[in-house]
Amino acid sequence: MRVDENNPDAIVGDTAVLEAQGEKHFSRLGWKRLTVVLIVEAIALGALSIPSAFATLGMVPGVILSIGLGLIAIYTSYVVGQVKLAYPHVAHYADAGRLMFGRWGYEVIGVMFVLELVFLVGSHCLTGTIALLNISNNATCSLAFGVVSAVILFAVALPPSFSEVAILGYIDFVSIMLAIGITVIATGVMAGKQVGGLAAVNWSAWPKDNLTFAEAFIAVTNIIFAYSFAVCQFSFMDEMHTPADFVKSIWALGIIEVVIYTMTGGLIYAFVGQDVQSPALLSAGYLMAKIAFGVALPVIFISGSINGTVVARYIHGRVYKGTVTRFINTKKGWFTWIGLLAFITAIAWVIAEAIPFFSDLLSIMSALFISGFTFYLPALMWFMLIKKGKWYAKENLFLSIVNGIVFAIGMVVLVAGTYSSIVDIINQYKEGTVRGAFTCAPIG
Repeated sequence: MRVDENNPDAIVGDTAVLEAQGEKHFSRLGWKRLTVVLIVEAIALGALSIPSAFATLGMVPGVILSIGLGLIAIYTSYVVGQVKLAYPHVAHYADAGRLMFGRWGYEVIGVMFVLELVFLVGSHCLTGTIALLNISNNATCSLAFGVVSAVILFAVALPPSFSEVAILGYIDFVSIMLAIGITVIATGVMAGKQVGGLAAVNWSAWPKDNLTFAEAFIAVTNIIFAYSFAVCQFSFMDEMHTPADFVKSIWALGIIEVVIYTMTGGLIYAFVGQDVQSPALLSAGYLMAKIAFGVALPVIFISGSINGTVVARYIHGRVYKGTVTRFINTKKGWFTWIGLLAFITAIAWVIAEAIPFFSDLLSIMSALFISGFTFYLPALMWFMLIKKGKWYAKENLFLSIVNGIVFAIGMVVLVAGTYSSIVDIINQYKEGTVRGAFTCAPIG
């Protein structure tokens, strides 16, 4: 077997070897590595947005929502895994859409899938820009740092296999835990040193005064954003050598997330009070914020890049379905892969510059996309793909009620979250509390 140098897509000889190599390369994930990959994809920006959500909603509603939404996300992720086991050919969320609604379901959910992941890359690009500006004391134009962030995200996303990303996952997890730890300790020390100590911190068990509907729902959607790991689950499970082991990964990730998010939100809010910023690292004080952002750089770029890899794999696999090119082990495969990733990253950078405020960008993603991928779509999957018999049958009634509630939650998040995000963005531009889009002005 050899490759014709004049035509990179023309394989001379038996293509079975390339096919076998490709299948083997993309079937190496065990449940432990899947857990690591899910951690890389999930525990990142979500943790940085939760303390400000607690400040808006109050400690008691914040803790209840953090735990409650986490448990719902574990359940809906379990449903997604059940669908994958029942229909092994489902490689991405769009494939599940085809099973439920035919061609239009495949196309609509495919577009949602692509947009969600591109927005996620954009949010990491924005966070990287904020981090670099903070570390450098706004040393240069924020647009330049945005480009630097985009280039790093592009470079880290280049390895096409998730098992390769899992190796970086250990660095990623240590990075976010250290960044959170530094922020918690720094804010705790600052609170202890102020006049009156911890007792003087202006935190509350209940929502802040004069809270508007838009502010409240943006806080809720920021917590929802933290539990968005189901969006990539089909893609990750497609590389597992034993897909039935996914349940271990879901429970491990879910418990880790609930503990980290609830503790992070509660502690930082209790130490900082109503003035907590988003992302939370900005509240750690002048020097410690720089250190925390420096430590957080790996998680910002590794977690962001995996979303780029997932969406590029979906598009690349769809365009080159049935050809060796989809395995990215030929010259044409690599050229098309690199070009596609560059295009996706460029679009993500445009989004980051067009919506240069952290909480609202997360809120828009939660409302438009995560409402579906984490709530109403898994509920529909249960009714349409998993349930056996009538919904009101004795063996189905409890789960029918549960999935009906989950579906309703998704619909409320879609409508109310989108409305709240639009209202808040308009208000912030009117009040001049954020910089304009595509400018050199500092962010945050």
